[in-house]
Amino acid sequence: MKLSKVIFGSIDQQEIDLYTLENQNGVKVSITNYGATVTSLWVPNAKGILENIACGFDTLEGYYSKEYIENAPYFGSTVGRYCSQIKDAQFVLNGRNYSLNANCGHNNLHGGVKGFDKRIWRAELFGAKLKMSLRSTDLEEGFPGNVDITVVFELTDTNELKIEYSALPDQDTPLALTNHTYFNLNAFAGTVEDHIASVHTSKRQVLDASGAATGEVVSVENNIDDLRKGKSIGAVHEAMNDGFEHFYVFDNPDFKLQEVAKITSEVSGRELTVQSTEPCMLLYTGKYTSNELQRNSDEQYGKYKGFCCETHRYQNGPNIASSPKSITKAGEQYRSTTVFKFSW
Repeated sequence: MKLSKVIFGSIDQQEIDLYTLENQNGVKVSITNYGATVTSLWVPNAKGILENIACGFDTLEGYYSKEYIENAPYFGSTVGRYCSQIKDAQFVLNGRNYSLNANCGHNNLHGGVKGFDKRIWRAELFGAKLKMSLRSTDLEEGFPGNVDITVVFELTDTNELKIEYSALPDQDTPLALTNHTYFNLNAFAGTVEDHIASVHTSKRQVLDASGAATGEVVSVENNIDDLRKGKSIGAVHEAMNDGFEHFYVFDNPDFKLQEVAKITSEVSGRELTVQSTEPCMLLYTGKYTSNELQRNSDEQYGKYKGFCCETHRYQNGPNIASSPKSITKAGEQYRSTTVFKFSW
């Protein structure tokens, strides 16, 4: 395993670093401590050609462009304190009403105005792993309690990008962390609509008009968005007349690591399998991604140019009584693992 570190830029006179992990097969991932963000992921195709398959930028300035800030796609970032939307930016916990910063209409999205994706993390290389950590303080973005958070990235020689999250709060608080990497298995030669998506469940959350989950979980069995047997993303888009923004729900009461999804491309020969301990996964195909975003002239982003497999607790979980482990108790250790495995 090769490990390296370079300066990525600076914010308010504070140096920001970029770390690269590379395995014996040439797979390599670069991660910056700004937002604990995956900036690139290089994976061979079936012909052995190494190409980047993750949305991101080669300079820190890319994450501060007017187009990026206005579109807010969260490319590759670590999201928290609670990912996805919380209805009306509020919840009741232990008899107290908490008001959060609203940054998605009236809702709170991905932790608020300055979530974990916009924080500078402490970084440490150890062994073949990269450890990122930070402290989220009491009432930061409106959330109760101080929380110490750690995210460990590991790239294995079996071509797995393993992400392990842990957190320890000193008060009861909502916690749901995820990684927001957008993948394109064809290295952005086109959209992801020719990819085949398989998601191993027949259930999803229902969303209201604001985009927040209502608490209802419905069956997708025999519906166009039933992906248990694998379907062309483009064909489903056409049938739905829309892109994916589906919160699929899995039977996993013990939060054990299990395979939840598989995405393949016949064009490149690449395959991504997703394993997670989480009860929910957002399959998102970038329907809101701006066409003005690009890494360079050869890597243009935009609508349907990348897909996300965001594994986490239930969307709007703090307002859903049946949501499993959306609240982490004071002194309780929050743990979550997701593994992205690549083959070609």
